[in-house]
Amino acid sequence: MWIWQQQEWPDFVWDHIRINPLLRQIQFNQGLLLGKIGTESVSQWTLETMIANIVHSSAIEGETLNALSVRSSLANKLGVSEENPYPTTAQTDGLADITLDALQNWQQPLSLTRILDWHALLFPSNQAVFNPVIGGKLRGDEPMQVVSGRLDKPTVHFEAPPRGTLDQSLTQFIEWFNQSRKQADLDPLVRAAITHLWFVTLHPLDDGNGRITRLLTDLALAQAEHRSIHFYAMSVSILERRKAYYTILESTQQGSLDITPWLLWFLDTLNDAVQHTLNNIEQTIAKTQFWLRVDRRLLTPTLTTEQVKVLNRLLDGDFSDGISSSQYQKVAKVSRATATRHLAQLVEQQCLVKTGAGGRSTRYVLVR
Repeated sequence: MWIWQQQEWPDFVWDHIRINPLLRQIQFNQGLLLGKIGTESVSQWTLETMIANIVHSSAIEGETLNALSVRSSLANKLGVSEENPYPTTAQTDGLADITLDALQNWQQPLSLTRILDWHALLFPSNQAVFNPVIGGKLRGDEPMQVVSGRLDKPTVHFEAPPRGTLDQSLTQFIEWFNQSRKQADLDPLVRAAITHLWFVTLHPLDDGNGRITRLLTDLALAQAEHRSIHFYAMSVSILERRKAYYTILESTQQGSLDITPWLLWFLDTLNDAVQHTLNNIEQTIAKTQFWLRVDRRLLTPTLTTEQVKVLNRLLDGDFSDGISSSQYQKVAKVSRATATRHLAQLVEQQCLVKTGAGGRSTRYVLVR
């Protein structure tokens, strides 16, 4: 029995005691995140977050987008100037439009027209040769199944509700989405998780259900924070856990209306996305402070281009155990003798410190 066949569908239930600690952790981390992002960094973090969400949401479905084209589409619509703009496409412009609509117009009510407009932009008509999906339309009368395996012996992972009940089911979902914003006893983050599960279970479109689902989730999260921007990209964390994502969806859609396991997975993944941004900010701060210290010391001789490149790689978290002389050679593309000389200079200038027993085991790590 599919979850939508349960008699009480969609009256979901869950164990508050199990999810409340995770909700508190996310809210704490969201507060930390807002405190760490300076006002001068807001526009840059916003742009990077939207790019990451668009690119990774498509990657979850196995589609590779050109990140530079996505960046230029978003930059054009945000009025952000670029030194070297990249050519955009109807698809990347459409993805930019629907992302900005979901986030910037978070206070606007949801409607079926709005969802279908997003779908039309997701599948531009001028790309129908490459993808025959007609954007802006609900799926047809054929059964909608998620299958894998051989054509003659397919494994059915999920079957969506029949087309005959879809219109009424979508009306019910949209009414709940708009009314639940004011539901005092429903945590906004739990609401985002329910939004995700409910819409993807209805599977109302021939293609693009996952991407529209994650867009609705971003809309719900923007409403949860009462702001048009958030600085974490949940699709990045979902992609990292892609196999687990489909596993938890499948088990939930084949289970009861107790969605506690789904909520725990969703909230843990959301917390991971927030933590990922916190880590990036800490890394950026550490990098800035490192170069400020270097600049103040007025090093003589000044650092070479190769030395700066290697230091930046170390600051970005590469070579967590330190970099060896042979690795320096490869990264900097210099001779063995030059690598040895450069590393000795960096140690003398207190940028790096030696570790290890000497010889081939020697590693060089940053002086923090």
